[in-house]
Amino acid sequence: MKVRSPNGEKVDLLTVNIGPSHPATHGALRAFVALDGEIITAAAQEIGYLHRGFEKMVEQGTFQQVLPYTDRLNYCSAILNNIGFCLTAEKMFGVEVPERCQTLRVLLSEMSRLIDHLVCVAAASVDLGALTNYWYLFNPREEVYAIWEKLSGARLTNTFTRIGGLYRDTYEGFEADVAKVLVSIETGLDEAFRLLEHNRIFLDRTRGVCPISGEDAVSWGWTGPCLRAAGVDRDLRKDEPYLGYETYEFETIIGTTGDTFDRLMVRMYEMKESLSICRQALARLKPGPVNTTDARLILPGHQMAYHDMEALINHFKVVYEGVRPPAGEFYYGIEAANGELGFFIVSDGTGKPWKIKVRPPCFTQFAAYADLIEGSMIADAVACLSSINIIAGELDR
Repeated sequence: MKVRSPNGEKVDLLTVNIGPSHPATHGALRAFVALDGEIITAAAQEIGYLHRGFEKMVEQGTFQQVLPYTDRLNYCSAILNNIGFCLTAEKMFGVEVPERCQTLRVLLSEMSRLIDHLVCVAAASVDLGALTNYWYLFNPREEVYAIWEKLSGARLTNTFTRIGGLYRDTYEGFEADVAKVLVSIETGLDEAFRLLEHNRIFLDRTRGVCPISGEDAVSWGWTGPCLRAAGVDRDLRKDEPYLGYETYEFETIIGTTGDTFDRLMVRMYEMKESLSICRQALARLKPGPVNTTDARLILPGHQMAYHDMEALINHFKVVYEGVRPPAGEFYYGIEAANGELGFFIVSDGTGKPWKIKVRPPCFTQFAAYADLIEGSMIADAVACLSSINIIAGELDR
């Protein structure tokens, strides 16, 4: 492709597709770039090729049947998606779950944040040629999946929460398993810090690479670690607390330059804060119910359903017709691993959602990708994509 430079000189540019099927695109993504040597002079991106159709498919079932679909948004931290949707539905009903459920949700949220950040930094390291870090970070992540499997019966897409509570209480030995895996994660994280934080190759490949200012990040609608890496102090757990996050002690990690290095380092330091929150949650975990007693949301116990006609009728109506939030529009967002995950729900008063719109953090971050990589090298574009941690499931939904 021949174009003219600003001073009128003819320049031969090579057009190249990065993706959609490529090991460093972290999903079915496509970036179309024009190269002057190794320098990207122009770029355009396409959001993905999964075509999940989440927002139309969830209109076909009840509110409870939406939950398995939320697992498939950010499948690297599926339980966080469950919790975000359930909190939104519970706010529509005006219901608050019991204390044990809230504490368990915080614990599961932070463990989900940990495994999401672990795979982000591990995969970014591999993209930069640092394979050893991958094993230090990925092995403890597998230990968390073993806990998920014992807890819910599934490793990746767990569907563990319910509107009004949880699928069930924890298994015997859960607290000990969590305490053990937190030590494994901390050990692996410390090893990765020693290998990366002052590594000359890692620093050369990430510092000053594809930076974004705080003002531009806000303009693009960025949230989460990528926004905080650009120097903007915004975290829904502190600014709009939920699940009692205001009672936990943790720091918000803020970057300075908004480059690839800051985006990865913010996640690594956030993992230390998540480890602290998990330990605080374990310490305050008390026996008690994990589901609300609100009959609009929860199935009656077997003994009641067997011996009480009204309870049996309620059982059938909740299962077949679904929970019925009041008619209206409602939005609620939580601080997911990559930023603000929000659900805008339109209810017509029936057991099926009339409309659900998802506000995933990846979408706004990938929208800025072409601007970020223009003027950089191809290798920098790969490092940049790793640092904004695109999850294709919530990107192309």
